[in-house]
Formats: sequence, structure tokens, C-alpha cells
Amino acid sequence: MSNPDGLLVDIAAMVESEHSNQMSVTVVVPGAVITGRLAPVALWWERVADVLQSSDHLKPFAALFATPPPPPPPGGSPEPPTHLHLHRARILQGDFGLPHTGGMYRIAIADISAWSVGDLSYSDA
Repeated sequence: MSNPDGLLVDIAAMVESEHSNQMSVTVVVPGAVITGRLAPVALWWERVADVLQSSDHLKPFAALFATPPPPPPPGGSPEPPTHLHLHRARILQGDFGLPHTGGMYRIAIADISAWSVGDLSYSDA
């Protein structure tokens, strides 16, 4: 979206301000449909750091995620979110999601061409 959807920005800001990770969304970006739960940026950074820290090969990169961006100053107005931070997210491909267990995705709101509230999943029924 060259002009990001204000409602989606407001949802992302609410997730951030209330520190909630219960809102699921599905987004369409160039080349992919991604579904997962929105997470506050600090929680997302912490989880990425934990995953990297537990890997012998990727451990050095964990330091990049150890300290999330600082919050706005007290009384200051926060900047509107520019990215969605998804956890337990999957790229929908055919009749299954990749990875099966979900992953961590950071998506620029400006790149989203369509979105829906809710986590899309497939069933064999």
C-alpha cells in the first residue's frame, strides 16, 4: 500500500500500546499470503533473540535483537507503526502453511495490498 491502511495502522498501534499478542491477521504481500498473530515489537525482538541465542551458528546475531527500539518519551506521542510483527506466522502455500510450527515475520505495512482479521488455516474436513 503506497498509502497504508489507517485501520491496519491503528490495529498495530493498539497491539503495541496494550502489549497484546492475541490479534491474528492475514496479509497479502508481493508473492505471499502470510497469517499469524500480531506481537508488540519488544516481545517480537525478545523472541527472535531467544531463537538466535539457542543456535550455535546464529548466536552472534542475537545481540542485534537484544535491545528493542526505545519507547517514546513519557507524554510524547508515539510514531505510528510502520511494520507488523507477527509470531506463530505461516506463509500460506497450497493446502498448508510454511513453516508448519509458525515463524517470526516483520512486514512493512506499506507492502501490504490486502488484509483480514483472523488466522487462516486449512483443515482436512
